[in-house]
Amino acid sequence: MVQEALTNANRHAPGSSVSVVVSVVDHALEVFVRNTAGGPSRGGGGGHGLVGMRERVAVHGGSVTAAPTPDGGFAVRARIPLGER
Repeated sequence: MVQEALTNANRHAPGSSVSVVVSVVDHALEVFVRNTAGGPSRGGGGGHGLVGMRERVAVHGGSVTAAPTPDGGFAVRARIPLGER
């Protein structure tokens, strides 16, 4: 998920700053990837992008949200429930 989000940021917002935060919140793994506005999109791709992220996370009972941010960037958040330890 992180790799795909970083690839998307590089492709669709070249030159942007990107942050990745991984944490455990309420018995779930949360992954948050956000980029600032960047240069013009290079377009292209051919991978599965957001659809693939959602599918991979759903296999583990999780969910993904993705949306533009008010400042022109983009944010992707995945939440994956943690099993018993």
